[in-house]
Amino acid sequence: MKDEVENTARTALVTGGTRGIGRGICELLKERGYHVVAGYAGNVEKAEQFTTETGIQAYRWDVSDYEACQSIMAEIAKQHGPVTVLVNNAGITRDGTLRKMSYENWMDVIQTNLSSIFNMSKACWEGMIEEKFGRIVNISSINGQAGQYGQVNYCAAKAGAIGMTKAMAQEGARNGITVNAVAPGYVATDMVAAVPENVLEKIISTIPVGRLGDPLEIARAVWFLAREDSKFITGSTISINGGQHMY
Repeated sequence: MKDEVENTARTALVTGGTRGIGRGICELLKERGYHVVAGYAGNVEKAEQFTTETGIQAYRWDVSDYEACQSIMAEIAKQHGPVTVLVNNAGITRDGTLRKMSYENWMDVIQTNLSSIFNMSKACWEGMIEEKFGRIVNISSINGQAGQYGQVNYCAAKAGAIGMTKAMAQEGARNGITVNAVAPGYVATDMVAAVPENVLEKIISTIPVGRLGDPLEIARAVWFLAREDSKFITGSTISINGGQHMY
């Protein structure tokens, strides 16, 4: 096994990279020797704070917009070199039961959490083929595996991410491109912090290890899959959920 700090100048792009799980991934990849770039959608103040604290440049665009993804990827490649490690982490929630969910809330989540994987992967796929190297890691969720009441949109998108991972892995294999997924359970992020306290307590009571996950615990799995020597791992999903869902 190689030293933990890899001798690589590869450029890694993490969407939704300035907070929560995405930030943890960015910081660990940088520590491990990658040139890291982060993407974000809305909170400029938080993004600027992120860059100040980490030294990682952040770009703002809408991952659900196909043309915006094509444009930003061309700009990033020009400034930082070809992106050969892509982490599709961007995601939102618009919770509600099927009976009450609006079409807009359905589409917002599908476009941001699922279509973005197509948009971003499509934008860097040819470059990875030219480099004969690529690592794509799609961040799914325990709720894409087990389902969750009031999250038909989110569960559909995260389950779709796993299906896309398997199909893309088959297409990329002969060109040195691996595609894998990581399915976190409940992790201590802003998104989980928004869950009502009484609901969160019930969730934690169902996690065998008795706590929420840490973003760095997810980041370590992403780094493992992004490594040069993880080339025989493709089409896989790593579940990191404290034992909450096993199958």
